[in-house]
Amino acid sequence: MTTHRFGHVALMGPPNAGKSTLMNHILGQKLAIVSPKPQTTRNAISGIHTAQDVQIVFLDTPGVHRMAGRMNRLLLEAAWGALHQADAVVLILDLSLYAKKAHLFDREIRPLVDPIGRVGRPVLIAANKVDQIRPKEKMLPLLLRIGQAFPQAEIFPISAATGDGVADLLAALAKTMPEGPAQYPDDQLSTASVRFLAAEVIREKLFLELEEELPYNTIVEIETWEEPEQGQARINACIHVARATHKGMVIGRGGQMLKKIGSAARLELEVMLERPVHLELWVKVREDWTEDPAFLREMGLGE
Repeated sequence: MTTHRFGHVALMGPPNAGKSTLMNHILGQKLAIVSPKPQTTRNAISGIHTAQDVQIVFLDTPGVHRMAGRMNRLLLEAAWGALHQADAVVLILDLSLYAKKAHLFDREIRPLVDPIGRVGRPVLIAANKVDQIRPKEKMLPLLLRIGQAFPQAEIFPISAATGDGVADLLAALAKTMPEGPAQYPDDQLSTASVRFLAAEVIREKLFLELEEELPYNTIVEIETWEEPEQGQARINACIHVARATHKGMVIGRGGQMLKKIGSAARLELEVMLERPVHLELWVKVREDWTEDPAFLREMGLGE
């Protein structure tokens, strides 16, 4: 008789290493925000992978970084806090970045060595974005350096974008999970609420449409949610910005930017909810919300 396994896996790594892309690929469905900009994930989002003999709950954590500010401290706490919930750790590293900028290896990876080494759980390294490395001979010295930094870890060269190597990583992870029955239904993909995921969809469109720095000063709050048994869902969401000048940038000339963000979000929400959606977006100024502990707690960032 085949032994069933169940456990939690923390997806760790520097910003923009591909944690969300990897989790989305494993789940076969987009769950976490994916953006070319770093530090997109703010909460430890849980994704549930179910196979015949194993169920794994993946914790997609905020990128480990050194940025200042109250919100960024909370993001770091969320990332490291996921380690205590996990039965295994996958450390995701952007191999293509270090192939181009070798000096970033020490800056990004050295701070991870001791905390990961002390975790006392199986550690697997996902050396990501191998599809972007040319020539392939550049990979070997990087893999050797990673092996020297994490001698206790097994290394898997992968591409989260194309799926290359992910099956091998997943098979190895399954073996590290403790024995136990599944804790969630086969068709459940996340422990996050639909409202939370809807807010994340809207925030992703902000990241994709707005200037480099502005999205970090925005957060989305679902204010009202009406989802009748049949027919159209009605969602009102507020985009909070930290400066009065940011409000105009989000709205855009003649409201065109806000309309563009809303249209893109609505289309994705209709796929998520499998029904028509009426989405209304508002923009409000909340000065320095990233340093307001009460508001950060209200938005699920911190305790």
